[in-house]
Amino acid sequence: MCTVSFIARKNGYALAMNRDEKLTRAAGLPPKIRKVDDQEVLYPSEPGGGTWIALNDTGVTMALINWHSIKAQVKVNAVSRGEVVNAVKTASGKDLVVSALTKLPLTRINPFRLIGVFPAGEIYEWRWNLKRLVCKKHLWKPRQWISSGFDEAKAQRMRSATFKLMQKKRRISGRGWLRDLHSSHAPGCGPFSTCMHRNDAATVSCTEISICSQQATMRYHPGAPCSALKNCVRHLRLQKPRPQSSKVIC
Repeated sequence: MCTVSFIARKNGYALAMNRDEKLTRAAGLPPKIRKVDDQEVLYPSEPGGGTWIALNDTGVTMALINWHSIKAQVKVNAVSRGEVVNAVKTASGKDLVVSALTKLPLTRINPFRLIGVFPAGEIYEWRWNLKRLVCKKHLWKPRQWISSGFDEAKAQRMRSATFKLMQKKRRISGRGWLRDLHSSHAPGCGPFSTCMHRNDAATVSCTEISICSQQATMRYHPGAPCSALKNCVRHLRLQKPRPQSSKVIC
């Protein structure tokens, strides 16, 4: 269960992701800058090492949500979906993402939707349904991706309605606007609000990313964003994208 919201900017973008989980699940760890294959990558993580969102020093964000609308599940020896973002976190272009995904044991990974935002003005979404990996290109404009193990179709409708309503009422200005949206309990605090609350599950963190000029900022809120009193802020200096060594058609 998660909500990812994207706002296009003239010179960059802003993105926020609420992570919704069972209250019994171990808390995530705050973001750290790590050196991976001569690249700097910034991301929070699960205690086991997986992650749900990552930003690299070419300004690319990769975010993963579960795809609950697909009922098929891996029956034995499942690989954590947290390894998907780990596999693509250094990619500077679409082809490198595809190359990394095809090397994963996809038949052992439950259905997911992977969102890749590239600062050149491209957004791609990879969908895995346990049978086929499909890539879709999106227009560079405000949009959301939503997942819910409670009722995914209804969550999509209600959270999307809040997103559209806030766009009409307010000027989209990036980080502050996204923070208000991801703290929102509209139309009522519960399983379908953007900041989600149930007896057994809730929004457990919010990650905000802002890309502007040559610098990126990641702001991480532990706990529900409606009540988070502290946050972790990390900055990443952006580099020029490295040449892509793989040419895989998506």
